[in-house]
Amino acid sequence: MKNSRLLLGGALLGAMIGLVAAMLINRRAEKNESETAITAGEGIKLGVLVFGLLRAISSLGDD
Repeated sequence: MKNSRLLLGGALLGAMIGLVAAMLINRRAEKNESETAITAGEGIKLGVLVFGLLRAISSLGDD
């Protein structure tokens, strides 16, 4: 039961963070008056940063 609450909380937190990120990207596209809010290079950089964050989170308990 405790694990399922933790997973549900993590999923909700991830969804909220994703929603805020999408809103920021959309605002950037509207400000620049362009259809593409993010370039391929920026997407790759963002993906690498996300994987780095996940790696850091997974190593929090390691000593």
